Amino acid sequence: MTTPVVITGLVFATPAASAAPALSGRTVEYNVLAKDGASLGAVEAAVRAAGGTVVRSNRAAGLLTAKAPQNGFTARLARSAAVDVAAPAKVIGRAPTARKAPRADVVEKENRQGAAASTKAAPAATAGMDPLDGQLWGLTAVRSNLSRTKQAGDRRVKIGVIDTGIDGSHPDLAPNLDRELSRNFTIDIPFDELGQEVDGPCEFRGCVDPADWDDGAHGSHVAGTIAAAANGLGVSGVAPNVTLVNIRAGQDSGFFFLQPTVDALTYAGDAGIDVVNMSFFVDPWLYNCQSNPADTPEQQAEQRLITRAVSRAMNYAFRHGVTQVVSLGNQHTDLGNPQPDATSPDYPDGTAHDPARTIDNATCLSLPIEGPHAIGVAAYGPSQKKADYSNYGLEQINVSAPGGWFRDYFGTPQFRTNENMILSAYPRHVGVAEGNIDADGNITEQGVALGVQKDCRGDVCGYYQFLQGTSMASPHATGVSALIVSQYGRFARGDASMNPDAVQRVLEGTAFKIPCPVPPTVDYLDEGRDASFTATCTGTLQFNGFYGHGSVDAWAAVTRGRDFL
Repeated sequence: MTTPVVITGLVFATPAASAAPALSGRTVEYNVLAKDGASLGAVEAAVRAAGGTVVRSNRAAGLLTAKAPQNGFTARLARSAAVDVAAPAKVIGRAPTARKAPRADVVEKENRQGAAASTKAAPAATAGMDPLDGQLWGLTAVRSNLSRTKQAGDRRVKIGVIDTGIDGSHPDLAPNLDRELSRNFTIDIPFDELGQEVDGPCEFRGCVDPADWDDGAHGSHVAGTIAAAANGLGVSGVAPNVTLVNIRAGQDSGFFFLQPTVDALTYAGDAGIDVVNMSFFVDPWLYNCQSNPADTPEQQAEQRLITRAVSRAMNYAFRHGVTQVVSLGNQHTDLGNPQPDATSPDYPDGTAHDPARTIDNATCLSLPIEGPHAIGVAAYGPSQKKADYSNYGLEQINVSAPGGWFRDYFGTPQFRTNENMILSAYPRHVGVAEGNIDADGNITEQGVALGVQKDCRGDVCGYYQFLQGTSMASPHATGVSALIVSQYGRFARGDASMNPDAVQRVLEGTAFKIPCPVPPTVDYLDEGRDASFTATCTGTLQFNGFYGHGSVDAWAAVTRGRDFL
């Protein structure tokens, strides 16, 4: 017999016959992935036999989180034939001392201070426009202003927002939020093992936020673009009559760790969610590489585990009828020929590789955008030019949508103005914490400079902020996907359903075609960007690397979509 092959911090299952090593060190968390075909019960038993404690399990993906001593646990776990791979769930070390935006939005923050019972659906419900909708150029660009006169969405269509949360107190989100179905799969992490702040002090007992809470503001902004209610207040969404479901996977600090992300995806399948929006990447790796020479063996194992677990979860969601719309990312790179990765790992702070990792496109994946069944969405600005930050390339793009671009319209008075971005819902408590709203609910001077807005109907007021990014583009596509399910889906026992491939065919087939620019290579030097932002569009009018099959078109989707079914 042979002894286990063990490298500190990771596991490769091999025949074993040696004595179990001693356990020592502080207690830490591990992700453990079952082999294909192995029962999760067998993995749970292996964890306990190795001296660990099971914290959470996801049977659909074969993934569990365990706590165990830092030393010796993986060597013991290697003896189990049921275990595929195990790796630390959270890196031990110094965590960020400040809260961060979701990882998909690294470049969204601009320095803007001083800037200005049947198989048929019920008869389609229509909707009007709201007071601030005149500022939503994205709503007009995807022709939601027209589509809502025919189809504004069906309440039975459920849209999952996998993000930092949804503010259930916001008057534009509350009417469409299904609190009963909503879930929060995260646990706040006030401080890490070394006492460094991660999410900060817990606001709620037990350090678990309610399922209608959003401390990051990002998820509420996304939700508003998808389905803010057309209720005569503030803004309305692309599909203002569908149901929103908060499926939270993002920490207050903006990190999206593996177990909550996988739990959110498989829950979407189990809960009958029709479409999910994902505007993030799974931390701590922008690209998960199989065997990048810059990574330690432990880091390589962690990335292989993330790739396998997320892929399983996305396949599970797809098999259960979930259409998965994903932002293409804000690294201004061709995803078929990625630039060096200077950000990974992004947790704990200060541990990114230096020099940056060279990324082999054949063996490295950014997830979930490069996972199975992802519908990738690129971003353009109000002039319809590709936004400088947006990723691109023929390999992963499917469609494009308005994402906002603060630096659009160079050489005109519209350059570097808030109105070039996307306006959507803003939780009041976050605005107060960020200094944009005062304790009395008034917008501060700082908030005015950033374009924060307030709209009231009687004593009820909502707040709104401008953001930009592919995170703002994908919810436009998610909203159109919701309208497609509303118009063409099957309805039985109060639920909607539509094959995700059929949703994708309609979304792509009805998209408004946008050609590559002439010349096809675009630099952003005038806008203040360096040469790394220069991008070349390849492809044809029918499909190209900047716009994919074109910009999503809500009106065409609800009027001509049957041609693609």
